[in-house]
Amino acid sequence: MSFQAYLDAIEDKTGLTPRELVDAAKAGGYDDPSVKAGEILEWLKTDYGLGRGHGMALVHVIKKGPKIDPKHVGSSGSHRDESDTLWLDGKASRPG
Repeated sequence: MSFQAYLDAIEDKTGLTPRELVDAAKAGGYDDPSVKAGEILEWLKTDYGLGRGHGMALVHVIKKGPKIDPKHVGSSGSHRDESDTLWLDGKASRPG
């Protein structure tokens, strides 16, 4: 599953765009550099019912922003993404 596909599945499951979840994380202080991934994963599980795989996709975006390693762009296989920048504003508003 590509990074973007994880974010799209999170939107389907929660009804919230990735940006809305990132904003909620910031409001809760989960973007602080001292906050560990496990704490964020527990919050996502408790408040949104997200498992580890989907949670780790959001942890990346919360901690590092929407850029991903370009090695995943245009590569073959199930983890291929179309861009090195993830779309956070919801599937319905994604260009193309």
